[in-house]
Amino acid sequence: MTDAVQTEIKEIVEKNDVILFMKGTPIFPQCGFSSVVAGVLNHLGVEYSSVNVLENQDIREGVKAYSDWPTIPQLYVKGEFVGGCDIIKEMFEEGELRGFLEEKGVLKADA
Repeated sequence: MTDAVQTEIKEIVEKNDVILFMKGTPIFPQCGFSSVVAGVLNHLGVEYSSVNVLENQDIREGVKAYSDWPTIPQLYVKGEFVGGCDIIKEMFEEGELRGFLEEKGVLKADA
């Protein structure tokens, strides 16, 4: 993976409080796992940006190296890699995700 791709990913992660690298878009997810994570974020009312990895093969492969995580989607909050679909879904179901997002200041406690 080129340094330029890693730099681009780092800049995307750092400039967005909540960024979801996904297949498709939040309005039109193109895989079930991406759909689940976008759905959870939408349900919680989190404002987030997304990157459609299907539009850029370098980003698609580069984000896997960047996080050392083999799958898409990938969620970052305040520069921190949170996880993929299984982790986000489990955190949501266990009631941990809302608290985490509130603690990070990206979700209001009354949301």
